[in-house]
Amino acid sequence: MQETIVIKGAREHNLKNISLELPRNKMIVFTGLSGSGKSSLAFDTIFAEGQRRYVESLSTYARQFLGVMQKPDVDEIEGLSPAIAIDQKAHSRNPRSTVATITEIYDYLRVLFARVGKPHCIECDQLIDKMTPEEIVDAIDALVKKIKSKDKFASVMFFAPIIKGRKGEYYQLLYDMYNSGFSRVRVDGKMKTLKERIKLSRYKRHTIEVVVDEMPIPRKTALDKVERQRLAEAVENALDYGNGVLSVKLGDDERVFSTQYSCAHDGFAFPEIEPRLFSFNSPYGYCDHCTGLGTDGLFSVDVCPKCEGKRLNNQALHVRIDRKSIVDVVGMNIEDCMSWFMDIDDGKGLDKKDLEISTLVRKEIFTRLEFMMNVGLHYLTLDRKAGTLSGGEAQRIRLASQLGSRLVGAMYVLDEPTIGLHQRDNERLIRTLLELRDIGNTILVVEHDEDMIRASDYLVDIGPGAGIHGGSIVIDGDMPGILKKQSLTTDYLNRKKEIPVPKKRRKISNEKLTIVKAKENNLKSVTVDVPLRRFVCVTGVSGSGKSSLINEVMYKTLAKKLMHTKAVPGKVDQIKGQDWIDKILMIDQSPIGRTPRSNPATYTGVFTHIRELFAATPEARMRGYKSGRFSFNVKIGRCENCEGNGTIAIEMHFLPTVYVTCDVCHGKRFDHETLQVHYKHKSIADVLEMTIEEATVFFQD
Repeated sequence: MQETIVIKGAREHNLKNISLELPRNKMIVFTGLSGSGKSSLAFDTIFAEGQRRYVESLSTYARQFLGVMQKPDVDEIEGLSPAIAIDQKAHSRNPRSTVATITEIYDYLRVLFARVGKPHCIECDQLIDKMTPEEIVDAIDALVKKIKSKDKFASVMFFAPIIKGRKGEYYQLLYDMYNSGFSRVRVDGKMKTLKERIKLSRYKRHTIEVVVDEMPIPRKTALDKVERQRLAEAVENALDYGNGVLSVKLGDDERVFSTQYSCAHDGFAFPEIEPRLFSFNSPYGYCDHCTGLGTDGLFSVDVCPKCEGKRLNNQALHVRIDRKSIVDVVGMNIEDCMSWFMDIDDGKGLDKKDLEISTLVRKEIFTRLEFMMNVGLHYLTLDRKAGTLSGGEAQRIRLASQLGSRLVGAMYVLDEPTIGLHQRDNERLIRTLLELRDIGNTILVVEHDEDMIRASDYLVDIGPGAGIHGGSIVIDGDMPGILKKQSLTTDYLNRKKEIPVPKKRRKISNEKLTIVKAKENNLKSVTVDVPLRRFVCVTGVSGSGKSSLINEVMYKTLAKKLMHTKAVPGKVDQIKGQDWIDKILMIDQSPIGRTPRSNPATYTGVFTHIRELFAATPEARMRGYKSGRFSFNVKIGRCENCEGNGTIAIEMHFLPTVYVTCDVCHGKRFDHETLQVHYKHKSIADVLEMTIEEATVFFQD
């Protein structure tokens, strides 16, 4: 196998025809000023070419669904491995997505609870054991005696579930039931006769139960021998056709019985315990009021009144391991969950047989928990929603998922993984990446962090400036030798340059906010003063409560009062000193703009003035063009092939969506006529392609 990755003639974005040789199976850090070209080389060139080659290695049949991936602007790359990118792009905003689902821990937990979980009765909370057919007959007999005095015209109907929640028309099955002597079925809760053809939608899920028998409830005090025999035969036949499960309808009351699990105390029976019972994405597991969202509506912040935010139905919540339901387990943070798994590994929560059955699934869960501990995510709860994670947290969760797969011979490309990490957790993350390297992978990291730079095997410093002033290799080499070379980065590493500490500090004024008894998440009734008109830093280890205090409590409380937002503030008694301020703004890591079309020109509002300027040119006035003609959001003026995007999205199914340049406007976003209008010899598309530095000079008059 080739020992190096050789890049020749990389010109993507601002890269200036870079040629470079990198060692394989090492940790390589790309550093340099923001905008110098680090990501252009690591992600847009090396990773993009690795992904493109993987797609091209697939069969012709598979490639027809994926489309053609554009080759990055590079002459040649040799020695590439299959590439995996772990960046900080927006993570899932799906309200159902959680830490447990992203890492696949929840999938394994569902299997664990389905195989070794112990069901408990919803009515009396007693442990449910299997019932024999004779015990079922006795239970029905007892129910018959209870109902006799209430309704003299009542009957007992015996249903055998044949199909449970599966798609299909089932014409042949229903025909076979009729030929077997049955006359009625219950389809999706409605009674039907088998003498007529029953048409079912092929693409909808159906539940089909055949009526095995119906017998009147006798008015005598007890069943005689013949009636008892008929009851026993009905139960036996229903269990036979229903694979051990039957439903019994007595007047308005209906009970499910099973030879698997049924409560001897009050007759409550569990359906078959399978992984989908614990899925809040499945109608067999989710709470039927909130459909698994945990809130009272899709965009609501109110907790579901039925499941109280637990997202699952009562049956799923009554299956337990060591007295804990699956919701109890995902409600723990990573550290506590690891401790619990270590306890049940020691046999405290599972018997010998259950431990043997669950060996593999417990190993998969524990491995993923361990990796999340190693990348500094011990404080996250498994049920934490994906949309509430920071970019750095989401990236490290994806890193933990990749570590769990234990791939060898791959190339991982990471984008500033230390963002938001305390120095203590930095060390854990670096150890994890080095472990990934040691098992036989190449690690490429775009990073500014000093600890990560010093821990690397090989450093590539890109610059010397940003944008058009960057795009070149300033220095590169292994770490022992790199410190002897001269660059802006090594000046800071060698302490020739430092960020000076201010000699004088501003005086503290009397103006301050006082947060009184904040209790959100892990905050323990915190009371703290936040001085105003000053640069205030809030720090602490990852998960200590910084974001809970500032973002959830202080910001949301003040935003609701001052800006009239609909934010739901974190738990706090009060915030004093609100009269000192009249506005509060949040600047976070969420993407700017509301749509993928947003860019710095539209977000800052400068594009409105630029469009008006183009509309005022002699050429535009002669053609009758208004400022709307120069918007890529309006049909008149934009390229209709790509609808003003400049690129066309190709759905990759099992890979990330790929965007290819529009072959009509070639990425210009506008139609031919709009591009004919010029200001200072530049079209509207030329202006959008300018850097801010170039535009400052272009529009300076």
